[in-house]
Amino acid sequence: MYYSSYSSNIPRFPLPKSSTSPKLALAANFCSSVIGFYEVDPKPETFHAKLVKAGLIGGRVSRYLLCLYVRRLDFIGARKLFDEIPDKDVRTWTALLSGVSRGGGDVAALGLGVFRDMLEGGVRPNAFTLSSVLKCCAGLGDVRSGKCVHGWALRNGGWVGMDVVFWNAVLDLYVKCGELGFGGRLFETMVEKDTVSWNVMIGGLVANGDVGKSVELFWRMPVKDSASWNTVIDGLMRNGMGIHALEMLYEMERAGALLGCVSFSIALVLVASMSLLSLGREIHGRIMRLGMDNNGFVRNSLIDMYSKCGDMRNSMTVFEHMPRMLTSTKDGVMVCADPIAENMAYSSLVSGYVKNGEYGAAFEVFRRKFAVEPFKVDKYSITSIISACGNAGVLELGQQIHALVEKIGHKQDAHLCSSLIDMYAKCGSLDDAQLVFERSEDSNSVVWTSMISGLAFHGQGRNSVALFRQMLDEGFLPNEITFLGVLTACCHAGLLEVGREYFRIMKEVYRIKPSVEHLTCMVDLFGRSGHFDEIWGFIDENGISDVAAVWRSVLSSCRLHKENDLGNWVSQKLLHLSPSDPEPYILMANMRAGDKKWLEAAQIRNQMQKRGLRKHPGQSWMYLNNHIQTFSVGDNSHPQADEIYSYLGNLVGRLREIGYSPDAKLVMHDVEDEEGEMIISFHSEKLALAYGIINLSPGSRIRVMKNLRICTDCHNFMKFASKLLRREIVVRDIHRFHHFGGGNCSCDDFW
Repeated sequence: MYYSSYSSNIPRFPLPKSSTSPKLALAANFCSSVIGFYEVDPKPETFHAKLVKAGLIGGRVSRYLLCLYVRRLDFIGARKLFDEIPDKDVRTWTALLSGVSRGGGDVAALGLGVFRDMLEGGVRPNAFTLSSVLKCCAGLGDVRSGKCVHGWALRNGGWVGMDVVFWNAVLDLYVKCGELGFGGRLFETMVEKDTVSWNVMIGGLVANGDVGKSVELFWRMPVKDSASWNTVIDGLMRNGMGIHALEMLYEMERAGALLGCVSFSIALVLVASMSLLSLGREIHGRIMRLGMDNNGFVRNSLIDMYSKCGDMRNSMTVFEHMPRMLTSTKDGVMVCADPIAENMAYSSLVSGYVKNGEYGAAFEVFRRKFAVEPFKVDKYSITSIISACGNAGVLELGQQIHALVEKIGHKQDAHLCSSLIDMYAKCGSLDDAQLVFERSEDSNSVVWTSMISGLAFHGQGRNSVALFRQMLDEGFLPNEITFLGVLTACCHAGLLEVGREYFRIMKEVYRIKPSVEHLTCMVDLFGRSGHFDEIWGFIDENGISDVAAVWRSVLSSCRLHKENDLGNWVSQKLLHLSPSDPEPYILMANMRAGDKKWLEAAQIRNQMQKRGLRKHPGQSWMYLNNHIQTFSVGDNSHPQADEIYSYLGNLVGRLREIGYSPDAKLVMHDVEDEEGEMIISFHSEKLALAYGIINLSPGSRIRVMKNLRICTDCHNFMKFASKLLRREIVVRDIHRFHHFGGGNCSCDDFW
């Protein structure tokens, strides 16, 4: 019976078997019957009403009902019941605090108020009470209040009875609030440590990006449980150390640690991130042998793994074989027994189809989700597919999803509006993004941040900064992502002094600790502006000399300003930090080729080949008539290839007449200028443009997506083409959008 899963989770308490008090005997019999009723109708409010009618509010029965409310995260009902209880002892207060601490977000903020009311009421908390309050502080990131609770406990420790559970809660507070100095000293001075203590400290180091120390601490652990292994493996993976994470997974297996559902889910995510399809199939086989394939999270990890590895057939097979647990309510309506797992499965499948370019199939699955009553598409499913459309740059599919959402009347809250703004911005339709932003009724910092970042991505740096100032004027609080968007805007627009000032404000006014992304953005801003003398001091001051992304940014700036000698030194630094990254080799070879130092360029390419490194092939694509059209240099496989190449050849000739000249210096091979011009004339974005001109209606906007940075020659080509054809051309490369029109680009040739 489906509802038995509820009854197994009901918190039991010892009811009085016999008593001389008739009222207690009546209470025992009544509660037994009510518990049986609850197993049929698991609604605490029904149970609550019956207790009120029987006059049994108070004591253990009320604490039992309070636990039911908080287990279902019904904090309004829990507080109402709590206020009705006449005599509240420490266990009653603790029951409410424990539930509130698990609520997270705004609910956790209630915990501090409840704790103050408890102390003012003269009730003395115990160690478990304080642990719940500290968990509330950790959830809010409120280290100041947490320190007050910690200090109160130390002053009253004689009767609080501080055990290892309490100290684990204190440790968890400090590491989650980023106070690793406090946390580390506390951890080392703890007399008694259990596995939770070690896992909390390791998890804190991982979350702070200090993977090396977390691994070192892991090997010091006297006893390692599955959670310990999972934390380290997940941390290595999330910090871009996939090979090390895979080695640790094998080590976990050799150590005989128990691989549970969480372990397999992490392993599948790791396999997907490295595109190791064969290993993923092996893990799938083992999951089936252990009978874990019915677990919702494991099953969704399988769907996600196959999707990201490009095997949509197996992804759909796992999806179709997932158990559809249905149950009927007393009104006869069929509902999903596990709606969260169901929605996650749909989202993974749809996102997989989008990622693999099967947009028609993605929309059909999404539409099927709407059609099957009574399954309702939740906010997570909608935002997932909208985000997938944005990442792939598939505007038409994103518009279809948006229209379907509006058709069913789904509430467009802040998160959904933010996803729509992000999707339209990434698909090159900034006007639609601004329209969603202006119509948003449930606006918050997330919505403003999406619009600020969208403007920055499109090269409208000054508009982005102006919107940020308006956001502050209207009282919205910026977060670290907001500042990243503003700094990116300054970087794309060359607003050095503005960016410098906002970086200071972020640290000193809003007390936001700069992440690697913020620091890299500042390095990029200095470099693009030609202030190389400031870069070195900034890198040393912030301790980021071992971050490869920082030096990639510096190397890109060296190429922009033709600082070849400095670029050579930076390249050597990058090769030491990331020997398996092909980008430094490519940038170095491009710089040598630009100076016509063909021998040096060839030597660099040979080094790449010896290391087994390959340049990511340049590709451009366009979405038209529910199909994605992909183009690459020298590819003649397209059905319209002859027509495309013929039109492009004629277009180059017409552009020459108005001043365009192909830049043969950008070719990485020692060839004659005429041959170099021929090679560069058929770059992938030019082929995509020609296809769009041939197949789209005259005068319509042409959108092209590219997986690499647009080269200087193609950038000039697009400017001249927009002038000659009198059409708007939008190109999205790996870094930003370029809007070409009338012979100009939105980036002002600064990219």
